[in-house]
Amino acid sequence: MKIGLVVQGGFDRGGRERVIPALLWLVERLSRRHDVHVFVLDYYPEPCSYPLLGATIHDLGRVAAPRGLRRPQIGRRLAAALARIGPFDLLHAYGGMPAGVVTTRLARRLGVACVLTLDSGELVAIDDIAYGLQRRFVDRRAMARAIRDAAAVTVCTAFMARFLAGHNAHPHIIPLGVDAARFPAVDRPDGPPWRLLRVGSLNRVKDYPTLLEAMKTVAARLPDVHLDIVGEDTLGGEIQMLTGRLQLRDHVTFHGFQPTDLLAAFYSRADLNLVSSRHEAANVTVLEAACTGLPTVGTRVGYVDDWHPDRAVGVPTRDPAALGEAIVALLGDTTARRRLGVAARAWALEHDADRTATAFERLYSDLTQRR
Repeated sequence: MKIGLVVQGGFDRGGRERVIPALLWLVERLSRRHDVHVFVLDYYPEPCSYPLLGATIHDLGRVAAPRGLRRPQIGRRLAAALARIGPFDLLHAYGGMPAGVVTTRLARRLGVACVLTLDSGELVAIDDIAYGLQRRFVDRRAMARAIRDAAAVTVCTAFMARFLAGHNAHPHIIPLGVDAARFPAVDRPDGPPWRLLRVGSLNRVKDYPTLLEAMKTVAARLPDVHLDIVGEDTLGGEIQMLTGRLQLRDHVTFHGFQPTDLLAAFYSRADLNLVSSRHEAANVTVLEAACTGLPTVGTRVGYVDDWHPDRAVGVPTRDPAALGEAIVALLGDTTARRRLGVAARAWALEHDADRTATAFERLYSDLTQRR
């Protein structure tokens, strides 16, 4: 089968930085049995092609156009690339804007089935932080059309699937699993000292203020506790300054961006994985942590919402008191912590990257046979 995967980015030619690991693992497995071409819409300054993990990556080059004109230009570039490299048996768009919007429209014109995977903020509106594609009418309309034009819509979690209820869509829930071999299980000694971990970019939707306020509660109750934060800072040091104002500098270390192959060491020495986001369609770091047997405490978004209370502990968003109390409670309950870790690991292993590839292959085959 000849498959065209369309993405915004995440396929840096080095395969290590500026990547979306779950997509790399999927492409690596699909390429063992299929002819896979990945079209990157807006990453490298100039168009280029290169091999990666058995697939061929076609970066279409950055688009320099005023707002409102970028999407048509991206669509024209993608149409030309598909015509030059195709025909394709199936197209798969990852993300709503611009990948899903332009790809579903082109697929309809070409008479090719298109799978649309929604794995971000396509279905939400959080106005105070300007997040989500449901805030503006033009984006809501574009997303509604993409969902309607897709031959199949997939999401990673039941949490995300509920947002599609108003679109008259019947999504397939296919988690983007991890390569479990990269995150081996470890036998953790009981604390104190306690080590907490948060993996995620420093941005508005990850809601680090709520995390740090919760950490203030935890540190007051358990002085021998430390939080490691791993992720690119997109807020210009704002969260580090808040850490100082809350007098948490002795309890928090910022490690910046770390490539995927270095994350296992962080998971292996942690006692709890934390999530503080206001929205997550899934959150692959929960799966990475789970593979090592590390349980998660977090806000009820993505996998945390799906897993609460049997495989994770979930609390409401923007509630630092609830998050802090849940962290303290779980640190004080060795039996519950280990039970959650075992259950989370079992689920993550059952839904690993191999299972993801098999599920998508089955969906691809079904759609192409219908065509």
